Amino acid sequence: MNFDFTEEHLLIQESAKDFAQSEIATSAVDRDINAEFPGEIVKKMGELGFLGMMVAPDYGGAGLDTISYVLAMIEISKVDASCGVIMSVNNSLVCHGLEEYGSEHIKQKYLIPLAKGEKLGAFALSEPEAGSDATKQKTTADKQGDYYLLNGMKNWITNGISADYFLVMATTDKAAGHKGISTLLVEKGAPGFGHGKKEDKMGIRSSDTCSLTFENCKVPVENLVWDEGKGFNFAMNILNGGRIGIAAQAIGIAEAALDASIKYSKERKAFGQTISNFQAIQFKISDMAVRVDAAKLLTLKAAALKDAGKKYFKEAAEAKLYSSKIAVQNALEAIQIHGGYGYVREYLVERYLRDAKITEIYEGTSEIQKIVIARELLKD
Repeated sequence: MNFDFTEEHLLIQESAKDFAQSEIATSAVDRDINAEFPGEIVKKMGELGFLGMMVAPDYGGAGLDTISYVLAMIEISKVDASCGVIMSVNNSLVCHGLEEYGSEHIKQKYLIPLAKGEKLGAFALSEPEAGSDATKQKTTADKQGDYYLLNGMKNWITNGISADYFLVMATTDKAAGHKGISTLLVEKGAPGFGHGKKEDKMGIRSSDTCSLTFENCKVPVENLVWDEGKGFNFAMNILNGGRIGIAAQAIGIAEAALDASIKYSKERKAFGQTISNFQAIQFKISDMAVRVDAAKLLTLKAAALKDAGKKYFKEAAEAKLYSSKIAVQNALEAIQIHGGYGYVREYLVERYLRDAKITEIYEGTSEIQKIVIARELLKD
């Protein structure tokens, strides 16, 4: 068992850190306040290869492993979790899904520009009545010759306004239940395809989230991803990998809260000395550090298993469950350490808490992660 990163891993980590500090940090506060999508930053992320990190070079990607992706995600999310989730969706859900299950036509036409960062993707599974229970898809896709006629609505879609391509889960055979769900790739601007207003969110405000609507939207048959009836399996398989990305995002937030607390505790004075000298503060910081390290180990283990081609579903769920939990805990402790200053925007840590909470919800709530873990442990 080797705990050392390769030189390539360290180079990727340092590159992501430098980019986050120089290109993302300067506008993160304003973008959070104004709920402004980081269009220029996303473009630069694409140029540097951060939007197609694990895609093979033949399809426009960087050809890196999942560990490299985790390290880069942590560094980006430490500075701005909104940029982290944009990066995560494009890498984990869209690019990985198309490379794993897309036809050669889809890979050539759609995957290559997505992996190069020339286009942006979105993953559309959730609906008003189908959140944690993804089997209850109401959106339908009726085959009409050489196209599908798509009707329905999707909720809580990250990159929903800014994306160019959308992976949409829809029912193609109502009688087959969840085995009648299929995945279609829909282009922005397709007739009958629209989106709702941008959601006014508590956290990750710089990423855009909205509902999608489909009214007799025509989708070419060749835009079917995998086979008819494989949409539910597609979504579950891809979300397993996506949980590694969200775990890394949560670790970034938790580590940012830790770093801010260490810095502040060395500057803030009370009773004639810096508060870093108080055992109560030292205990808090120690606990925060242990949480971060434990979360990293869980997440890197899941990433290593994925890279080795081994089963990693339970480990990904464990990583996502724990990392999201400790992100919230560390953000709360950071606010406590900062006292009244932690409650105002100037000191950033209040944003860490707002950003952290969603990691316990999207790509499978914490309760769903526990179900996944328990099923793996209890099956015969």
